[in-house]
Amino acid sequence: MGHLSTHVLDTAHGCPAAGMTVHLQQAQPDGAFHTRKSIQLNADGRADGPLLDAGQMQTGRWRLVFEVAAYFRARGLELPDPPFIDVVNLDFGIADVGAKYHVPLLVSPYSYSTYRGS
Repeated sequence: MGHLSTHVLDTAHGCPAAGMTVHLQQAQPDGAFHTRKSIQLNADGRADGPLLDAGQMQTGRWRLVFEVAAYFRARGLELPDPPFIDVVNLDFGIADVGAKYHVPLLVSPYSYSTYRGS
């Protein structure tokens, strides 16, 4: 059964991004995004459960918003104002509601990368 999950690794410190705030947004017909859920990542840098479970999965355009600068500032890093990376807006599509979508983020104050995980 399908679901959506995420995981964030702090590559600057070599650890999970515990405490980072993440918002799940869904695209609306007018192109705007509506926030469906906001969470803080646990000690392993993950949500405590799926962002979308099998019954909530819907095809369409989605966005994960990762509050990167706020996370690094909370860790005590001095960042420039404005920071090089403030938030990461990661737009992706769900085409198959029966599939597992895992969206990891590897992040530092100056770079990030992502992929579709398993």
